[in-house]
Amino acid sequence: MLRLGLDIGGTKIEAQLLGEQGQCLLRQRIPTPNQHYADFLSGVTTLVTQYRLEFKQPFSVGIGLPGAISPDTGRIKNSNILILNGEDLRADLEQRLNQPVALANDADCFALSEAVDGAGKEGKTVFGAILGTGCGGGVVVNKQLLSGPNAIAGEWGHNSLPGFSPEKDGLSQPCYCGRSNCLERFVSGTGFASRFNQQHNTQLDSALIMAAKQAGDVRAERHYQHLLDALGRSLASVINLIDPHVIVLGGGLSNVASLYQDLPAAVLPYLFSDHCNTQIVKARHGDSSGVRGAAWLPSLA
Repeated sequence: MLRLGLDIGGTKIEAQLLGEQGQCLLRQRIPTPNQHYADFLSGVTTLVTQYRLEFKQPFSVGIGLPGAISPDTGRIKNSNILILNGEDLRADLEQRLNQPVALANDADCFALSEAVDGAGKEGKTVFGAILGTGCGGGVVVNKQLLSGPNAIAGEWGHNSLPGFSPEKDGLSQPCYCGRSNCLERFVSGTGFASRFNQQHNTQLDSALIMAAKQAGDVRAERHYQHLLDALGRSLASVINLIDPHVIVLGGGLSNVASLYQDLPAAVLPYLFSDHCNTQIVKARHGDSSGVRGAAWLPSLA
């Protein structure tokens, strides 16, 4: 059966139709209608209808989006696309499309994609971690998403940075969620860059900071070493808890090649083990992991 996946972002919606073997048959992107809920529903419905006109075969529909589906109400919660919060998106889309629609958090879709046919496909348990604008995560066991009664499995980004101290980590970092020192404020691409800029009165993004490190900038090198230590603490907590076979990294910071050499040694001091046997690898499908995972949702979630 064909599978249509939609990856809902704050500014764009990407759609991919996957064939029987997981190959991409058609890919499209449209701006996200993010001002009015009715416009959002119309935009998604129109996009799916275009695929129906192009391909006469039936296909399943899976959607990944920021936020979660409340187990208590079935409505969207915690989404940074504010018009979705409090809405029964699944029911509204199923009514308009007249077919079942699978929904999941976008980081869960990333993890599922990489566990099914990506960099983690050989692992029984896979933790997918996004080091991008935020710090989402998802857990896949035997190619099935791990879920729970609160619909927050894998949400590691809003745990406090393990072992935070002002001496080691600098000023306390308030988070948009209302807490302080969430690890997202230290190991996401956004957090990594904002802390550097805060310390040095600069306006660099994470890619420019890493380029400065490569060029021998002492401040950038020091900041990278802190990133390694903070990631080591954070990932060690994940390994100590669920001991995944593979950790797959996505997002902008996942493109820093040296991380894959340096992280095992950074994790080990915080690990309840004498060796770190967990593979830490870069996502195979890159920016397409989320939309591919959404496509897999109806049959695997």
